[in-house]
Amino acid sequence: MGSASNEKIGVLLASLPARLTGKVCEIANRTKKLGQDDPRRITHSLKVGFALTLVSLFYYYQPLYNSFGASAMWAVVTVIVVFEFSVGATLGKGLNRGLATLVAGALGIGAHHLASLSGHIGEPILLGIFVFLQAATSTFIRFFPKIKARYDYGLLIFILTFSLISVSGFRDDEVLDLAHKRISTIFIGGFACVIVSILVFPVWAGEDLHNLIAANIEKLGNFLEGFGGEYFKTLEDIAESKDDKTFLLGYKSVLNSKSSEESLANFARWEPGHGRFSFRHPWTQYLKVGALIQQCSYRIEALHGRLITADVQVSPEIRNRIEESCTKLSLESGKALKALASDFRTMTKSPSADPHIANAKAAAKSLKSLLKSGLREDIDLLEVVPAATVASLLLDVVNCTEKIVESVYELGSLANFETVEATVSPEKSHELGKICSDKKSPMMDCPHVVIKITESPPVLPVNIGKTSQQALEV
Repeated sequence: MGSASNEKIGVLLASLPARLTGKVCEIANRTKKLGQDDPRRITHSLKVGFALTLVSLFYYYQPLYNSFGASAMWAVVTVIVVFEFSVGATLGKGLNRGLATLVAGALGIGAHHLASLSGHIGEPILLGIFVFLQAATSTFIRFFPKIKARYDYGLLIFILTFSLISVSGFRDDEVLDLAHKRISTIFIGGFACVIVSILVFPVWAGEDLHNLIAANIEKLGNFLEGFGGEYFKTLEDIAESKDDKTFLLGYKSVLNSKSSEESLANFARWEPGHGRFSFRHPWTQYLKVGALIQQCSYRIEALHGRLITADVQVSPEIRNRIEESCTKLSLESGKALKALASDFRTMTKSPSADPHIANAKAAAKSLKSLLKSGLREDIDLLEVVPAATVASLLLDVVNCTEKIVESVYELGSLANFETVEATVSPEKSHELGKICSDKKSPMMDCPHVVIKITESPPVLPVNIGKTSQQALEV
């Protein structure tokens, strides 16, 4: 037994360096990936270190320490708890902490003064009543959803500061000096956080929210563009296909983005005007767009489930009858969302998504007619239900897509997106070309064209072809 145990211990000790090396390499790779995924994380870490070093001068520099004493530590604490990743989050926490400290300090001094008027016996009783009332009231107010979303941290600091000042004032006669130093150092720490956050490689929550919404719209568009081709593949095509299917999984991140959108919108409300975003930018409209995107992503999740099951129970005849309408509906909806995402990202208003929406609605109308007429006479419900489920989900997707487009257009009007004039769409251009090419003679009638050259005043009517006239302004 002893020799076997010694052998096991020896094996473990021998493998220990290799295991430690592997663990160190794994941690190094994770650290590298974390920085590569978002280099702003590295910048943020350096900014926090710089701000902490800056406020630490109140301890290191003797004249400053003489002014604030041990209260200078509150500036360090403020930087640690207030400095957040984005400018909006830092501003929100800083203003919450500063205003709550100021109000609580004033009320704490007032409570201490009133309690002191009641004498030595009544003072602690009144202080206890004041602390109880403000703590209970403030804690209850924190349960209101809107208050909790924006001012929860401020109420927490209010409870802490009021209690510290009012209670400590019972034993310390220098309560005014205590409140003054605490409030001053907190304002200094908060000010350092805000200045560093804004001036040194700022990270704007509003810009992150804008890019997140645009990316989510594009991910849904990517899925819908590829869904028709994937769903109506034959078993042989599925076996031979080696294409990358990651575009079909991008929508999964959209399902869990609601909390991120709400947090970013809350932080963005605190931010000053920057870049393309004004101070009164309609951030609440972003949440409405995000909610519609969420609804669409749930339908897409169900459609993805039909891809996994492959619907082998659907007869080829039924699949062939709905294939054209479903594929066109899915493809046009995807194109509409991708065009919308492109315009949204550049903050421009253009009707580039409208032709695709019109085509998707036409395909939806055709699909509805097909479903109402019956897919075949000797119908078997077990064969039809899966196909009808996919068709129904796609019809819902068209409605969701139209609502998303309308909501983004409304956002563009509220945020004053730059308007881009519409050009001839590829579909219209193709249609015009086809009309002209179908004529037997190049001199036959084609659509009216007006050419304007502003330098020459006369307007000369010219006959072209046998059946039409075009006015050319030369």
